[in-house]
Amino acid sequence: MSDVIRLLPDSVANQIAAGEVIQRPASVVKELVENAIDAGAENIHVLITDAGRTNIQVIDDGKGMSETDARLSFERHATSKIREAADLFALRTMGFRGEALASIAAVAQVELKTRTSSEELGTHIVISGSKVESQEVVSCPKGSNFSVKNLFFNIPVRRKFLKSNSTELSNVLTEFERIVLVHPEVAFTLHHNDGEMFNLPISSLRQRIISVFGKKLNQQLLSVDVDTTMVKISGFVGKPETARKKGAHQYFFVNGRYMRHPYFHKAITDAYEHLIPVGEQVSYFLYFEVDPANIDVNIHPTKTEIKFENEQAIWQILSAAVKEALGKFNAVPSIDFDTEGMPDIPAFESDRPIEPPKVHVNTDFNPFRTSGGGDYSRKKKVDWEDLYSGFTSFEDDPNISIPSSASAPASYPAEAVEHPQPKSLYCGSGEPVVERGALHLQYKGRFILTSVKSGLMLIDQHRAHVRVLFDRYVEQIKQKQGVSQGVLFPEILQLPASEVAVLQGIMDDLTSIGFDLSDLGGGSYAINGIPSGIEGLDPVTLVRNMVTNAIEKGNDVKEEIQNMLALTLARAAAIVYGQVLSSEEMCSLVDNLFACPTPNYTPDGRVVLATIKDDEIDKLFK
Repeated sequence: MSDVIRLLPDSVANQIAAGEVIQRPASVVKELVENAIDAGAENIHVLITDAGRTNIQVIDDGKGMSETDARLSFERHATSKIREAADLFALRTMGFRGEALASIAAVAQVELKTRTSSEELGTHIVISGSKVESQEVVSCPKGSNFSVKNLFFNIPVRRKFLKSNSTELSNVLTEFERIVLVHPEVAFTLHHNDGEMFNLPISSLRQRIISVFGKKLNQQLLSVDVDTTMVKISGFVGKPETARKKGAHQYFFVNGRYMRHPYFHKAITDAYEHLIPVGEQVSYFLYFEVDPANIDVNIHPTKTEIKFENEQAIWQILSAAVKEALGKFNAVPSIDFDTEGMPDIPAFESDRPIEPPKVHVNTDFNPFRTSGGGDYSRKKKVDWEDLYSGFTSFEDDPNISIPSSASAPASYPAEAVEHPQPKSLYCGSGEPVVERGALHLQYKGRFILTSVKSGLMLIDQHRAHVRVLFDRYVEQIKQKQGVSQGVLFPEILQLPASEVAVLQGIMDDLTSIGFDLSDLGGGSYAINGIPSGIEGLDPVTLVRNMVTNAIEKGNDVKEEIQNMLALTLARAAAIVYGQVLSSEEMCSLVDNLFACPTPNYTPDGRVVLATIKDDEIDKLFK
């Protein structure tokens, strides 16, 4: 039997490793920027072309590399971060495995210029698909300059599965934000297609957060600071009144590394219990400092999931720290013991005689006497007849005739005030669904009851309206016939850069619905017009929810994005439970519902109507 197990060539092994490390352009940005930070850079510049498909360039002023180090840095498992296995449990750097550059070079065309401060000339290396094409001496500034071109050029299948530019750019900006939020001591810039998106100078942590997410956030943050022998927690949490259903900025960092931790997230939600509505979230930016020996950062390929040795104890510390911040800044109701400005209460003296309080009354006071001495205590006579002089009474003027029914309101026959009957509605087979002349009854502000041929139909009024509005908005988007209603005072929408990229991708569809947004720069947009028929809704929250939904769905199919926008708007604009409807409104809603192609279900698959059969009703009375 022949041998079947063989060692893979380095080029194939590098591509397999790249599949784990480099998933999209955002992965390249993350690895290169983290390496620049580990190199001690104080200024880092990121330049991106076509969301990273064409080129990703990262320039730093860090330590740089010698000629030998520059060549070895592209080899697998080559690293300056660890020397032995014990070093894995004392990590304080961002990366350590040494596979990032090797993985990038395996799936892209990489160009590196680097120089150390002790050398006059640097090194220029060009690598394409793991193959070194050239290496030469070059004159360049201190630090490193990486240029990654044509990502996945040698793996067409991987390149094909990249999302749209707006989605990939949003992912790049998300990774960039996670890094800059934990390193305010480093200055960053980010350019996309020659346009500046971030310019973050060295600043305090609070100022860095505000620079990334907008000045409005400054008034919404409460400081958190607790230091124990087990963990040190610092950062900020949002005030309860700033809670919202979607789009909250929630970040955990441990030892300078971003992490996801649902268990610690539960500690924060418990601290806000009874302070915010159920289902809403608050923003938080919390930084943990623990002994590296007490955490394991290598349980997940992207190192975003971290295992703590004392999770339960840290949970208690975190919960107490957040509650303390809320109480310290009067974010929770409390008894006010502040006595400033209150009168002093004299101490009781036993030998002092008790005197009853004396009441002083001014017997000369007259409330009806004016300051000038006048007296209003006597009512002045008003000559009412003079006011009506010149008018002729009906009885005295023979030219005026009074109808006999003027003394009482006119009575109309009952048939004249009946509401217009709904037209007969038919299902696809031609059989009438709603009986001709059937009246509608609203039940508990939620259901519309109506008689149908087979029994009694119950229609959920909110879901029915969602179904109707969804079809209407989808048609407006496709036909680009949305009617925009101008607002008297434009609302200002502030978005971080990662959400701005998504908003630009759905801007045409928002315009088709009826939104009118103008770019003010710096992530700010003025909402000048809204779709007709949604007056009374908060347009800022509505647009922000649409952007958040687009991020969560991650869809690049145009039709799916349009459906998502239409559904979000329909849910927001639909009549709510408890809203009392007139007979005309119920008739119109039922008519419009059965004019829809699929009236039985909402766009997300929820039941709109149900029928109680006649025989089921008969059984109740046997």
